[in-house]
Amino acid sequence: MPKIFYQTLLAATFKDDTMADFQFAIFEAEEEAVSGMLVLGEQYQPSSTGAVVYFNGGEDLSVPLERGLQNGATLIVPKTAIHDGDCGYFALILDSEGNRIGLYSPA
Repeated sequence: MPKIFYQTLLAATFKDDTMADFQFAIFEAEEEAVSGMLVLGEQYQPSSTGAVVYFNGGEDLSVPLERGLQNGATLIVPKTAIHDGDCGYFALILDSEGNRIGLYSPA
């Protein structure tokens, strides 16, 4: 499970759980905050062509981007300004499992 990759990339913490043949790593968040989870199961396959989930890269996505690259990510699109930076910045990477994900930050 790519939990360690995401812990490092996003400086996140997780609650681990299992159900039937699935392993879960649930992003810890404050009550009623939007959260998510990583799920590992035999029928799930990493994909570089499916939907892209964007994660908050903090104040400057250069920081988590560099952590990701140092921990097995592959760069697809480097930090790129959106409308000359007026709308922030984004980057695309393949995570440690081969899933395409995005990072976003205001700077």
